[in-house]
Order: sequence, then C-alpha cells, then structure tokens
Amino acid sequence: MEHQPPPFFKRGPAPLALLSFYVAIAVALLVIDARLQALDVVRQALSLFTHPLQQLAHLPAHSVAGAGDYFVSLAHLREENARLQQARIEKATTLLRTQQLEVENERLRKLLGVRERQQASGQVAQILYAARDPYTRRIVIDKGQQDQIAAGLPVIDDAGVVGQVTRVFPFVAEVTLITDKEQAVPVQIVRTGQRSVVFGLGNGQLELRFLPANADVQNGDVLVTSGLDGIFLPGFPVARVVHVERDTSYSFARIFCMPLAGVENFSEVIVLEQRPPVALPTELTPAAGGREAKAAKSTQARKKRLRRD
Repeated sequence: MEHQPPPFFKRGPAPLALLSFYVAIAVALLVIDARLQALDVVRQALSLFTHPLQQLAHLPAHSVAGAGDYFVSLAHLREENARLQQARIEKATTLLRTQQLEVENERLRKLLGVRERQQASGQVAQILYAARDPYTRRIVIDKGQQDQIAAGLPVIDDAGVVGQVTRVFPFVAEVTLITDKEQAVPVQIVRTGQRSVVFGLGNGQLELRFLPANADVQNGDVLVTSGLDGIFLPGFPVARVVHVERDTSYSFARIFCMPLAGVENFSEVIVLEQRPPVALPTELTPAAGGREAKAAKSTQARKKRLRRD
C-alpha cells in the first residue's frame, strides 16, 4: 500500500501565473495614471511619508557640503569680499543711470498713454536634486503646496528662463526644464524682432522652429520670451543661437540654441507668481460690441424711415 508524506508547504498558483497577474496590474495602473491622472492624490499622500526619508538620505551629503563650506579659508572670503566691493563700486554709476532711465521711461509711458509693463515677483527656491528619469529634464525644488506653489508657474534664475512647474507636492515641486522634449517657449529674436517658438531637444540644447530657410538669423542672436503664451512675461532671456543649418530642399531652417540659464546646474531659482490676466479694452469687449451693433442697426432703421417719409 503506497503512502506519500504530506507536503511541507502548501502549493499555490504557478510562478508564471503570478508574474503575469502582477504585470497586468502594473500595466493597468500605468495606463490609468497616464490617461486619467487618477494616482496623483495617492502620490501626494505618499510624499508626506517619503519626504522625511528623502531628507534623511540627503543629510550626509548636506553635512559634508556644510563642513566644506565652514572650513573655507578666511583669506579666500576676504578676497571675494574685496572683489565684490570693487565690482559694486564700478557698477554704481551704471546702476544709478539705470534707475534714472526707468523713472524717465515710466514718465514717458504715462505721457504717451502706454500701458505699464507688468512687474515680476516670486519666491526663491533651492534645487534639491534632478529627477531620476533619464529621458526627461526635470528638477525638484524645496517649495510645494504649503508655499503657494501651483502647476504652470514659470521658473527663472539670475541668467534667464529655467523651466515651468509641472507637478506639485505638499513640500516639494517638480520643474520641467526648457531643454525637455515636451517643453516649448514662445520667443523673440532681440536683433530682428522675429517671433517663433523654441523647443527642447532633451540633450541640453534647444531648437528654434518655424522660421523659413532664408530667415535673418545669425550665430550669437539672443532669444527672449515674447509673452504670447500668457505664462512668461516678455523680455526674459531664454537662449543664444549657436548653429544654423540652411537647406533649400526644406522650407524651414534648423536653428540650434544653448540656454542662457543654468538649467543643467544645481543652484537657486525663482518661482514667479502667476501672470495676471490682461484686461481687454472696452471697445473690444462683447458688451461694447453688442452696443455698437445695436446702435448701427438703429441708425440704419432711422435712415430707412427718413427715406420712406
């Protein structure tokens, strides 16, 4: 009479079936998150618990960097202070004249009835680290929802445009750099005034598109924001043209640019406040247009009555 000993472990589903099941769940979650953005709330809730762990993981690096800064020689600090004092004195005359020109420009605008330029204001944020996705160009800053940061706000530094806030968490926010493939900024060439759009290439460079092959674009031309997107104020430096390819077989030229801001460097940035909406003149509003149309109709009816009489 054959007798088999009882199994020590209870047998479950096959490993291949379990693997297929978990892969199907993972793909379903990826599709739902990409199409419906249904996991943003879950991600923000998890960030409340992972943020202290991230700060703890970065603590050794911050401690080493702080110790290195602490042991900087006093002679180096004195030399840097003297150099900054000398630069401030040398730039004092230019700064004073710039302030006078701004006051004069404001007075002339009032005399000519030109609308004043919108003032840029924001808050300084520290770049914590770069995103771990190798196919994107994104950084994480130490400002979040608690600091009134919202998705869509523009980000600049002391040299020019850095990017735009695309995802916000309670304590941190994610900024997509202008060199990312999915980022586009309307710009204007300073030398000629031509308007176009600059796109990120994903490799640290930008490409100025939608300009004909015979467009007046040269190496060294500076691009600034045109302000047509309603996000960036006009006049912020964006990039500099470094290479122009002209081919008569194509309608548009290929224009490559390098960003002026330190988009690939770790430093401080400024998150600008949301751009206020531009009020339309009264003659362009729908109500005014309706009144004008009614007045025109009444005038035509009055003329017809006079002709009949």
